[in-house]
Parts: sequence; structure tokens; C-alpha cells
Amino acid sequence: MKENFDSALLAVLHHEGGYVFHEKDPGGMTNLGCTKSVWEDWVKHPVTEADMRALKPADVAPLYKAKYWDKVKGDELPTGVDYAVFDAAINSGPSRAAKWLQDVVGVTADGAIGPGTMKAVLLVEPSELVSAYSFKRMAFLQSLPTWPTFGKGWGRRVTEVASAAGTMTSSTQA
Repeated sequence: MKENFDSALLAVLHHEGGYVFHEKDPGGMTNLGCTKSVWEDWVKHPVTEADMRALKPADVAPLYKAKYWDKVKGDELPTGVDYAVFDAAINSGPSRAAKWLQDVVGVTADGAIGPGTMKAVLLVEPSELVSAYSFKRMAFLQSLPTWPTFGKGWGRRVTEVASAAGTMTSSTQA
């Protein structure tokens, strides 16, 4: 829901952490979950390691809103579902996150959330949707060749996001 972006962003940034540059991470140099290539595309010029290290949450928030939250229709998704899909979009890309959602609700998985997807989403109980979505996300991550290196952290993240998102869905139904 529209009012959830700020809290969802804080939760995502908690999982993303600060600056990292792991040799086995295909994303390369990253800070606050934002890769160097994504940041360069956003600011429209090359950036240095120092630029990447200097990123603050206020710097990346507009990027995350435009390129991830808005792409997965976070303002329109039910509370909890919005956070689960947004977190997945940042971690695995908005198109893949949208396709997982579409698969779970039984519509054509084209990677673009439109009226048909939203109609199907609203027919599924949000906590069940979060659970099925998280299962699909975890299965994908476990299939990646980088799972042995990053799997423990990814698994913890998906479990924590699913738990928090499930709690969010419960609080809106009380």
C-alpha cells in the first residue's frame, strides 16, 4: 500500500547492509543493495568506489521508489505482499519479482504487473500469497550457482521477509 514504502525501504536496507564488493557476487560493487552499474545508470555518469561507499539511504530512496517499488506496483499491492515483492525486486530484479507474483496468482508471467495481475492478487488471501511467493523465491535462489556462497544469508533474508510480511498481512485483517 502507498503508505508502506518508507517502512518497506527501511526493512530492505536492513537486509542489504552497507558497502560490499565480494569477488563471487555477480552484482559487483554494491552499497545499500544498489550495484555500481544501477547507480551509474541512475545518476547518468560513471562513479568511483568512493562514490559508492558514500551512498546514504536518502540517496538511494528515490531510485528504489522509481525502479523497484513503482515497477512492482507497491502502492497497489496488499500490505505485506507489497513488502515481500519489493524486497524480491531489489534482490532479484523487478521483472523476476513480478513474474513470481504472476505465477503464484495464476496469470501469464510476463513480468509487468497490470490490471489482470492486480485483479488476481486481490482474490488471494494476502498471508497465503506471501507464503507461496516466498516459497517460489526461495526455490529460485536455491537453484543459483552462487547458492553455496550466499545461500545462508539469502535463506535467512527470505525467511525474515516472509515472517515480517505475514505479520503485516495479519495486522491489516484484525
